[in-house]
Amino acid sequence: MQTGLIIDCEPSGLRRSAAGPVRPGSVRAAGRRPGAAGRGRILEGAGRGRRGAAKGDRVTDQAESSVLLFGCGKVGVRLGERLAASGRRVVAVRRRVEALPPSFTGIALDYRRPFTAALPHVDSVVVTLTPDRSEADAPDLVSPLRRLAAALPARPRRVILVSSTGVFAGDPRTRPLTEADEPRPASGRAQALLDSENEARRRFGAVVLRPAGIYGPGREHLIRQVARGVPIDRNRRTNRIHETDLVRTLHELLRTPSPPSTLHAVDGRPATRGEVADHIARLLHVPPPPALDTEPSGHVLSGARLASFLGALRYPDYRSGYAEIVAAGDAGRWV
Repeated sequence: MQTGLIIDCEPSGLRRSAAGPVRPGSVRAAGRRPGAAGRGRILEGAGRGRRGAAKGDRVTDQAESSVLLFGCGKVGVRLGERLAASGRRVVAVRRRVEALPPSFTGIALDYRRPFTAALPHVDSVVVTLTPDRSEADAPDLVSPLRRLAAALPARPRRVILVSSTGVFAGDPRTRPLTEADEPRPASGRAQALLDSENEARRRFGAVVLRPAGIYGPGREHLIRQVARGVPIDRNRRTNRIHETDLVRTLHELLRTPSPPSTLHAVDGRPATRGEVADHIARLLHVPPPPALDTEPSGHVLSGARLASFLGALRYPDYRSGYAEIVAAGDAGRWV
């Protein structure tokens, strides 16, 4: 069992742990507190590694097999579990680390605020930046990347930025957009996404992954709308990717020697929201939801490069993905 203290990296540079204040760069190894099931292992700057390395010994064997998840939500946790199962050391940075799997090293840190904590030497970094609700229209996604670059002791071998197909929001082109198409930001949020992509490429030579709408178990908003008969924008063109296939894509991007510089994480079946909702309604045995009075909108992304890179998706279209979600759920839970 891996043990340790959970570190809270304060903006001032003072780190507080379960055992009290800890100065930056110091090392403290300890077991879990009683009742603290599910907590991650602790890393403090140049902390001890699995092989008992001393403080100043940032060993290359750890760096070569370690991945930093800078921002670690549901997708990050699933990716980290897959990496840990294959023997990789997983370090996760997020505001609350108490619920991280025990195989993770957790660093409690708010990347939206300035911090002085030093991050460990790692081989790879996966960056997933979630905008704060207060800045949803024009989030600052560049400053966290600058803080990341300043906190790392060396440039990692590979950095993956998880961006979004939202970089194309408002794009008037109706043909399927490929990775070769330059985004034309039409909103503050789309511009912020593009700015973060450019910053990540400039600082790290990052691979940019653009997922479409992520769905899967626990991501059931549209199912609930259909079950409740909520009016929807039926004319909106949509793309999606199942969470399982997104995690597979990230894992392969970390493994492959020559990843594509940009990749759209979309399945091979773009559809209007109405088409998807009608399919869900049939699965639930309820009437299709009514339509909002809207003009056609949205865009279509090509998934050809992903299919070539990853091979067959486990969920190649919304039909297979939603059928499994609905079959696994209790009919009453959607209402």
